[in-house]
Amino acid sequence: MEEPERKSNRLETYCGLLLAVFAAILAIADLGGGKYGDDEIIETNEKSSAYMWYQSKSIKESLAEGQGELLKSLLRSGVIVEDKRTAIEGVVAGLEKEVERYSKEKKEILLGSKAVGEENWVQELNGKLGQVIGVKEWEEHLQVLGRAGDYFDLATLFLQLALVMGAISLISSTEKSKKAFFMLLIGLGLVGSSFTIYAFSIVH
Repeated sequence: MEEPERKSNRLETYCGLLLAVFAAILAIADLGGGKYGDDEIIETNEKSSAYMWYQSKSIKESLAEGQGELLKSLLRSGVIVEDKRTAIEGVVAGLEKEVERYSKEKKEILLGSKAVGEENWVQELNGKLGQVIGVKEWEEHLQVLGRAGDYFDLATLFLQLALVMGAISLISSTEKSKKAFFMLLIGLGLVGSSFTIYAFSIVH
């Protein structure tokens, strides 16, 4: 076998091996992108639910505040007869406590139990205190998943291009073009692999 033919066969062997390696990395990138993409959808729904929960507490807080202000106005105006004032003042005090509780619940739902500290846990979830993941926490995690998803997309793009370059290298007729496309295979594959590793590092 002539030397150029041996070199060509060796190059094709290396090319085939790298194609297999980068195809495996592409499969991993696709798997990661799919998994974290699904997580992003789930967490978007969780964030929406938490925000709706926050909004419902805001409505209840506003209603309690409105009722309290109305009763205070009636007390100040003297419309309430004297023997009923004590009972109405008790109702007002109860409404003020409700408003304070709703305010704390809103803060915990917005920021999360970890952020507000154990002394401010007021909202139960599944019968337990301190289990609330806040709207802000969901938003921060979604940003992380979004960034990771962008890098998984880039990884997939570069790895697919690398596989195309490798296939062209295998079918090229001249030694020069084989080497050129082989180098492109290596370069694009390494870039895609780096993006894959970085994407996984973002979410861990």
